[in-house]
Amino acid sequence: MEIRELPAPRPAAGEVLVRTVCSGISGGTERLVYRGEVPADLALDDTIDALGGTFSYPFAYGYACVGEVAESGQAVFVFHPHQDVFAARADDLIPLPGVDPASATLLPLVETALQVTLDAGTGYRDRVVVLGAGVLGLLTGLLLRRAGWRPLIAEPQAWRRAVASSLGATTVAPEELVKDEVPLVIDASGNPDAPAMALNLLAHEGTLLIASWFGTKPVVLPLGGAFHRRRLTIRSTQVSTVPARLSGTWSRSRRRQETVELLTELPLAELCTHVFDFGDAAEAFRAVDQGKPGLMHAVLNYDRSAVRDL
Repeated sequence: MEIRELPAPRPAAGEVLVRTVCSGISGGTERLVYRGEVPADLALDDTIDALGGTFSYPFAYGYACVGEVAESGQAVFVFHPHQDVFAARADDLIPLPGVDPASATLLPLVETALQVTLDAGTGYRDRVVVLGAGVLGLLTGLLLRRAGWRPLIAEPQAWRRAVASSLGATTVAPEELVKDEVPLVIDASGNPDAPAMALNLLAHEGTLLIASWFGTKPVVLPLGGAFHRRRLTIRSTQVSTVPARLSGTWSRSRRRQETVELLTELPLAELCTHVFDFGDAAEAFRAVDQGKPGLMHAVLNYDRSAVRDL
């Protein structure tokens, strides 16, 4: 990872200049990218105009910029790589309510957690096990509880369990999980060994919903007698699209609107545990890569000294 200087951007017709206040580093996807654990020929993102090309080094990446429109001073969120000044199409801007800019960098993870919750479906008072108390797993657990489920978050690291518990989530170490045959398990751990363990927790015709993106890491699943005879289902959940079964009531615009409202309702400030100056971005990425104890979400804070790009 390195910072590069670029010529000052000049907005084209229909674009505005955005000055970044802060940007968030994804502890899941961006850590995979940092480690080179993503197929090099895979498109960066087909749904975000600012992310062109493939995961073939070098490339600019990131998708959680919070800033101000230079002309009006309006606070906005933009899906854009880490960069202190950039031009963006006016219709790509997401106006923000009165929310702390660092907290607003979690918008993509809040939207993902919302989609996971929608994919989970209805389960009033049903137990659901969420594997992983990273930001995505924790936010998913909080939203599942609002939707009527009884989430139990399984997390191996004691300090993460403590953070989750402080925010009202029920947690347990993975080795303490009992086989109570729940109808749904959600994997948000990023651990390739987790899905195999999850299958043992499911009731007859239960579902394993996988929110983790494993990149190039192989995942081995035991699809023998128990999986086959209990008619279990393994399904992915992903935020780039809205599934067809929900298209009658949900659209990307409705989901985005609900996400913005959730920014002021969820305890996001408590999850923004580490703030780094933009010039120290390399240190920030190393901390995320190493899984620094206590680090839930890393935020880059920007100055105005130069036009720079990661």
